Formats: sequence, structure tokens, C-alpha cells
Amino acid sequence: MTDSELGTAPLAGPEPRPGSLAGVRVVEIGDEQGEYCGLTLAGLGADVIRVEPPDGASTRRFGPFLDDEEGPDRSLFFWAYNRGKRSVVLDLGTDTGRASLERLLASADVLVDSTPRPFLPGIGLDGDTLERRFPRLVIARITPFGDDGPWADHTASDLVHLALGGPLMNCGYDPRPDGHYDVAPMAPQAFHSLHITGEQVAFGIVAALVYRRRAGVGQRLSCAVHEAVSKNTETDLMAWVVQRQPYFRQTARHAGARVGEDITLAYTKDGRWLNVISIGARDRNLLGPFLQRYGLGQDLAEEKVELEVGSRSIPGTTPAASANVEIIQRLVRRFTFDTLPWQEMQEAGLLCAPVRKPHENALDPHWHARGTYADIEHPELGRSFRYPVSKWIATGSAWQVGRRAPLLGEDTGQVLAELAAGTDASAPRDDQLGAAEAPAAAAPVAAAPVATTATRPGPPLAAERLSVHGKPFALSGVTVFDFTWFLASAGGTRFLAALGADVIKVEWKAHPDTRGGGFPAGGREARRQASAPLTAPPTGPMSGQFNNKNPGKRGISLNVRHPKGREIAHEFLRRCDIVAEGFSPGVFERWGFGWDALRSINPRIIYAQQSGMGGQGTYGRFRAVGPIAGSLSGLTDMGGLPEPALPTGWGYSYLDWLGAYSFSLAILSAIYQRDVTGEAQWIDASQTEVGLFTTALSVLDWSGNGRPWQRYGNRSPYRPAAPQGVYRCAGEDRWLAVTCAGDDQWEALARVAGHPEWARDSRFSTLAGRRRHHDEIDRLVESWTVTREPYAAMEELQRAGVAAGVAQTAEDRCDHDPQLAHLKWLTEVPNPAVGTWPVAEVPFDLSRTPPHAGGPIDKGAPVYGEHNYEVYEQFLGISKDDVDALAEEGVI
Repeated sequence: MTDSELGTAPLAGPEPRPGSLAGVRVVEIGDEQGEYCGLTLAGLGADVIRVEPPDGASTRRFGPFLDDEEGPDRSLFFWAYNRGKRSVVLDLGTDTGRASLERLLASADVLVDSTPRPFLPGIGLDGDTLERRFPRLVIARITPFGDDGPWADHTASDLVHLALGGPLMNCGYDPRPDGHYDVAPMAPQAFHSLHITGEQVAFGIVAALVYRRRAGVGQRLSCAVHEAVSKNTETDLMAWVVQRQPYFRQTARHAGARVGEDITLAYTKDGRWLNVISIGARDRNLLGPFLQRYGLGQDLAEEKVELEVGSRSIPGTTPAASANVEIIQRLVRRFTFDTLPWQEMQEAGLLCAPVRKPHENALDPHWHARGTYADIEHPELGRSFRYPVSKWIATGSAWQVGRRAPLLGEDTGQVLAELAAGTDASAPRDDQLGAAEAPAAAAPVAAAPVATTATRPGPPLAAERLSVHGKPFALSGVTVFDFTWFLASAGGTRFLAALGADVIKVEWKAHPDTRGGGFPAGGREARRQASAPLTAPPTGPMSGQFNNKNPGKRGISLNVRHPKGREIAHEFLRRCDIVAEGFSPGVFERWGFGWDALRSINPRIIYAQQSGMGGQGTYGRFRAVGPIAGSLSGLTDMGGLPEPALPTGWGYSYLDWLGAYSFSLAILSAIYQRDVTGEAQWIDASQTEVGLFTTALSVLDWSGNGRPWQRYGNRSPYRPAAPQGVYRCAGEDRWLAVTCAGDDQWEALARVAGHPEWARDSRFSTLAGRRRHHDEIDRLVESWTVTREPYAAMEELQRAGVAAGVAQTAEDRCDHDPQLAHLKWLTEVPNPAVGTWPVAEVPFDLSRTPPHAGGPIDKGAPVYGEHNYEVYEQFLGISKDDVDALAEEGVI
């Protein structure tokens, strides 16, 4: 499409200012598993140099292609994941190529390595050698399953990772009334295993860079895609860990312990969808007055809100989330999609959003105002194309749009000349840049420049509290005043605690976080002996999900609406490094803690706010939780069978997790930048926005080829493969994901299935032919898998080199997955209130500063106000008696 056909003036993206990683050089080598991580680091301002072989055997070979004309520099996949990078071609099979790579590594700060296991060791650059020769280098190693363990040699695809990791079994259509699932689970599209892993590795890299500034040394980071994806599901994991409760997938809503009667989607007269959910009685009581504007809703009875005070359910997980769906449907089907009064509904306080297609956000003025998209010129084509380019906005830095993805080897001469001359075209690296040399930064959030101060050195390493691993933490000495709640924001500070920050979680009893119930009677021993689901009380100090969301934090109670409470908050803010919050935009300002007030209280403070749609822009006051953010972002529409079938989207709050990863990255990059420049920062993050960032490929296909996203079920719209699908196996609701990307894999599958004649069939002799006859191939493949136990079929195919994976449940991952057990994916964390239980560990390891889910205190999540006495005494010198008096007064 031309610029005029995009429907708006050309977009420039974020304002041109330095990125928070300006001066950091990243060398990226390997396949697509590392490309999203590198894309994120380039967006943060790093100089990312992608090393490629002379034949260009990289993801440049993957479609879709511009105008469907196949070619190495027309791959939209490569464009989407390599914007802003430089390309250097080196023949690493030669002494000259290896010497150039070593010179490049000597100039670098970070190596992102996603090569096959034998590759770098085969040219003399194994991990030990890299660490010895380049002691300041942060070496990030990404593998499908890990470099060792029982599944280390297994082959994967995005579909296989989503199957083995658990998202697949959380997503799909409702079963028949008898409980039988007649349709396979539906994988969310597209390439989310790369996004999940890349987001987490990126914040791990920045944590390692923060530590390097204090300790002067780099370290090794390792992450298996399988482990990262396996920790990305939401409530199913802790439901199994704590209650032995299996979960069941439902159409376009949270998987749960039972299948509800109603979906939350309401259809318009032209066959599109609006998603409306309610968290509790307050939300449901807003519906009646709104519907009465349209002559509906007279029969809705008002509910008693006080019955819910003191507890809060996870949004989208209760039967009440779809309350009143029939009457909402009566309203929605009177409108076409384009005329839906969803903004009017939001202004009335209702949680709703249209189920958009990805490209529709690329035309939305709200995201234009935030600089979320940019039109990037491809000079060799004489055209510009639209990309999502930003995940948040901030006062001290900006996302870097960069140029289009590099042509193969486009920068080889320039980079090699820089190395030969001992120069660097990028800004000085972090060990060379001091506060006085820092580039000036403008403010994208309508704030005046912040005065810089000298960088405060970290505490001496010998004085640091060591973790349970006997090693230091990356964020020792960092204090977070934490007003987050729900997973999207509280999950972000969870990772800061696991990296060693002292995170002080602040709650008030009138509006607590989603504690959501208790643990079963009999505790851990009852769970060990259970052979059926256990019942947990509806109320209690916390649920397993809360414990998994907030481990390693200390908890206090504080009523910031009380004048004395605001004074106490003021004193905390003077003493902390970071204040993080997840309220609707404007709440913090109404308490007197807007950005201007915060930086006057503490000139070094980092203020990080996470909301559903971002504070700045048209939707700044709108509400969103995971399912609503997913609907607006386009991710809900991307999963499911082709239209007119309903979309299935994500069966949990995916953008809560992705928002949490991105929120953690935003804070860590601000810490890094402050350590370099001494500059404070205000971050305005949006969980919807990080979802938009993952839709670059579908937006490019629309921008370049005029093709809006269309659903493809479990097939491969952007990575040609056939067969690719999810096939029924022996047993109730047992499934196997299979991807055959080439002829050799198809021939291997036919041999394993005992039907070599399949491969000799002329219809199936080429990939193009197999794609044309995919329905017939699906029937053939399932005629074999339905007779096979799923793990047996998986292992047979894997031994033959075919990417295959069981669609694993939480039970499978916890009790039967040998690779996750080998990777120690769950960590036992003591909790004084509920006993010792497993929680998900951070899915990457750091060799010098390994994270620990229990944080520096080695504990699970706090009960309400658990640490009042110690925290108020430690930070403010308030005695136990005074704490009790303030509690009586309703202050804490």
C-alpha cells in the first residue's frame, strides 16, 4: 500500500531522542529465536549487529514476501524482526571470518547467541572460552530446550513450543455439552514463543548490564524457549500445584476449573465482536444505567458491593465475568462494528473493547499520539511501510525507530573498517560515558527536563546480601515502593524482587490486590497425598496465584487517601529508587503524586506506571485488563478457525504476562540509564502496546501487500509448513502438535507412521502440493496419531527429526516433563502464612547473579500488612506502638 492508502499522514514514531541503551553494542548470531530480543534491544538504542553467513541462510528465507515475490530482501518476517539492526556477513568457516567475529566480540557489550549447540564450540568459542577471553561481555544463550537434558536434541516450531509449554491447552473452543472436545485446541498466532522468550531475555540482559556497571564484569545468561513458554500460562499452573485442579479451555475467555455457560463476546450486525467483562459487583452495577440510555436494562438488579470488599478475583476467571451477556448482546447486535459505542461504554466505567484486527490499530489516533507506529522508508523500493515501533513512552528516553532491516551484508564494510580503525560509529559504551557526557533528553510526556545528579555507586560487593545460591543479586541496594496490583504490573515488580531489589508492596484493605482465596486444608501434605482436586476456601490470606505473582516482596498496608497516609508515602518516596503503580491513569496524580511532585520529592526517582492502554492519548482514562487489552490489540482475533467462526484468542491474560515482562524491562532500562547519566525518568507503559509490538508481521503484510489478518487455525500462515496441525491421540482430550517444514521431515513422518506411500503420492511430493492438499494430509496423519499414546508418538517423530510435541496440561508440565524438571523450572519458597510451596522461577539463569523467585528475603508473597512493623521501623523509624496507633486511626 502507498502512504496515502494507509489512511493518514506518514507517521514518524516516537520523538527523536536517545534510547536508554545508547552506546551499548550487541552482536547477534543464530536463528530467529534471538531476533525478537535483538529487535527490542535495538529499539532501546543499542547498536545491534547481526552476523550472517554468506549464503544468507537465515530467516530471510521465510515468507510472507512483499508482493509474494520470494527473495532474501523481500521477507516480511525478516523485516519485522530485524528493523534497526546492521548486517555483517562473515564466513565463520574461515580463519579470516573467525578473526573478524572475535574482533567484533571484543568491541561488544552483549552477545545474543541462538546458534545450534555444536556451532560456536566448533569454531573454538564455547561459553568458557568466551567468558575468559571477553570478561566484560554479557553472553545471552537462547536454545529451544536447553544445552543439556533429556530433550536437548529435540526439534521445535512455534506451534510445538506452544503445545509443550501449555498455552495451547488453555486456548480453543468450548466442548460439546457432554464435555467432549470435538475441536482441537487452537494455538494463538503468530510466533509468540519468540515474543515470550525475547521479552524475558531482554530484561535479563539489561539486569546483567546494570550489575556490570557496579562489578565491572559480564556474565552468562541462558534461557530455554521451552521453559520460558511453560511459565507463561496464568492460573492453570498454580491451580494444579496447589489444588491438583485440572483446567478446561473455553472460547475466547479464561480456561477454568469448569466450562461456563456464556462467552464474553457479543456480535455486531456485520459479524464482528465486542468483548465485555466484569470484575465484580461494582462493574455489573454500572451496566444498568448505561443500558437504560438505549431503552434496555430495566430488569437488572443492583448488587451489594460490600460483600466483595476485602477480596478480589482475577479478571476474567469467574463465571460472573460473562454476567448479563444476553442483554449486552441485545445492545451490541444493533450496531455495526464501526459504530459500536464502546468508547461511550468505557466512559461509563464498563470494561470493554472491540475485537480488532491488527492493522486497525495502525490507523488509530490514540496510538499515533503515543508514537506507537512509524512509517519506515525502504529506499531501494521507493516505498514506506508501517511498523509498530514502541512499547512505552518516557521522559528520559525514546524508542528508536531505526532504519528498515538491513540488506544482506549491507554494513560489512563499514563495521570491519570501524574495527580495523579501532573506532565505533555508535555512542561510547557504558563504561566510557559519564553523567557529564550524557546526551540531553527531551520529555515525551509533557514534563520539564529533570536535573541530573551524580551517579550513586552501588554498595561494595563484599557487603551485599547473598542469595540462596550463595551469589550476589544484580539489583542489590535498589528499593521499590510498589503500588502494583493485578499481574501486568505486579508481575513486573516480581522480577525485580527476584533480581534482588527490596520490593515493598503497598495495599489498602478497601481495594486489595487479587488475593483470590486460600490454600486447601492440610496444606502441602494434603496436596502430596491428593488423588483428586482439593477444595480451597473462597477467602484466605492468599491464593496460589497470588503467591506466584508476588514472591520475594515485603508487604505493608497504607491508606494513601488519609492525610497522614500521604505524609508517610511522601517519606517513603524520598527514600526509594523506584515507585511503580498499576492503577488507572490519574489515580496517582489525584493523591498528589504526579510526576512533577515526585521529582520534587526525590530528584533521582524512577516513576513507572503500567495501565491497559497508556496514560497519554485518546484512551488515557479507559480501563483494561488482560482480556480487554488482548481484544483491542488484535491478538484475540488472531487465534481460531477461519471466519465466520468465533475467534479463540488467548485462554488467559496473556498480555498481563507480556505486560509484566515489558514493565520490568522498562524499569531496568531506566535504572541502567540513570546509572549512566544520573537522570530520573517517568515511564508510561501500556500492556496493550506491548501486544501491538508483537503484531509487526501482520501489520507489514497489510501495509505492504494489502492483506488484513485472516485466521488459519493451527496452520502456518507465515512459515510454510505442511503438515502443520494439532492431531488427536489416544485418550480423552489428548493431542499432538506436528510441524513438517521440509520434504525430509514429511518423508520421515510417513516412515514413522508406517505409510511410506504417503511420501510417494504425487499430490504430496512438494511443500506447495502438501499445502494445497492439507485437509487430506490432516486426515491421514490423524488416522495414525489417534491410535498412539501422545508421548510415544512424540518421541518416535523426534527421533526421526520431526518437530512434534504433546499438547501439555499443567499436570503434564509439573509431573511428567523431564526437561522442565532438569531445568529446575519451579522453586520451593517458604511462606510463613501458608507453608512452603513451589512457584515459577525466572526462566533464565545468570552465572554471577542468578535470580531467585524468593528474592533477597527468600519468602513467598506477603500476607496483607505482614511486614508493617519491620518496614516502618527500618525506613521511617516508626515504633511498633506507633504502628498500632496508626492502624487504629485507619492510616495503616
